[in-house]
Amino acid sequence: MPFSRRRFLRLLPAGLAVLGTGKTARAAEPMNPPYPRSDHFDGERFFNPSGKNPLGFRDLMKWQFSRAQGVWPTWVENTAQPALPATLGPRECAVTFVGHASFLIQFDGLNILTDPIWSDRCSPVSWAGPKRVRAPGIAFEALPRIDLVLLSHNHYDHLDLPTLQRLHAAHRPLIVTTLGNKPFLADEGIDHVVELDWWQAHEPRPGVRVTATPAQHFAARGLGDRFKTLWGGFALETPAGKLWFAGDSGYFDGFKTIGEKLGPFDLAFIPIGAYEPRWFMQPVHCTPAEALQIHRDVRARRSLAMHFGCFPLADDSYEQPVTDFQSAYASSGLSPGEFALPEVGETRVLALG
Repeated sequence: MPFSRRRFLRLLPAGLAVLGTGKTARAAEPMNPPYPRSDHFDGERFFNPSGKNPLGFRDLMKWQFSRAQGVWPTWVENTAQPALPATLGPRECAVTFVGHASFLIQFDGLNILTDPIWSDRCSPVSWAGPKRVRAPGIAFEALPRIDLVLLSHNHYDHLDLPTLQRLHAAHRPLIVTTLGNKPFLADEGIDHVVELDWWQAHEPRPGVRVTATPAQHFAARGLGDRFKTLWGGFALETPAGKLWFAGDSGYFDGFKTIGEKLGPFDLAFIPIGAYEPRWFMQPVHCTPAEALQIHRDVRARRSLAMHFGCFPLADDSYEQPVTDFQSAYASSGLSPGEFALPEVGETRVLALG
């Protein structure tokens, strides 16, 4: 398709949302204090130890101007309705799929949100960029008291600042996130935050332990902060059982290490969408078939799919993650229902352990 200024202006916010290069107050500032050097931090920037890193701005523009994006509907009505339990047993967990990577996870006396986003767009601007095609699975006003938020990284579809500000005002939950996000959140008036390096852990209350786990991805929110903050997932140990939230990731051998160190898990949350075209997305987003392997690698007893059917982030169509998942599942050897596709708005009460 020939270049045009109108097309450039229409595509740029969507591309920036995917690449993570919008505007932010701390975009070009150095981290203070710096973090210790490690196998994923060189003293200035974080990196993937696997050596697989996302492609740059030139490749982003190549993709944007040669896209073969699959079909997405303008709007989809949710068919499932949340049914939050009044009580839960000591080994039970209730999970409501809010959409994308957002889940409401409930235990007896503990309510958790993962990467919460209630905004209409995941973009550095309000007038363009990926727009949701379905409502959140539960209205913000219908949420129970939120005690804890797990925040995997700073991309716009995972760190949604308007939602976090609403949560802070209404519930003031503890936010557990990866290194570098605490100063940004503090600048925005959100001060109840703990940040973790990979394999570091925090206990928000007795008997509950959150451990940050590696992912193969990247982080950026502004023009000068690429790789300045960390990305990852979280293992959650509770009296009821053990859960794992993958965050956002391409496939890498580190998932086996997570399973060896922290598994097995009673339940895992694993992304299956935004993986096309592979030449561009392969380092940072896994395919449905790779998601099934991740389920095995981390030694999950059960898993729920996420990161699909909400925001048109890549070239896979609205239906493609589901059809590719079902096709791969048929030859996976996994038991029926072992790795499930949740409906947005659906609540599942699960016995753990």
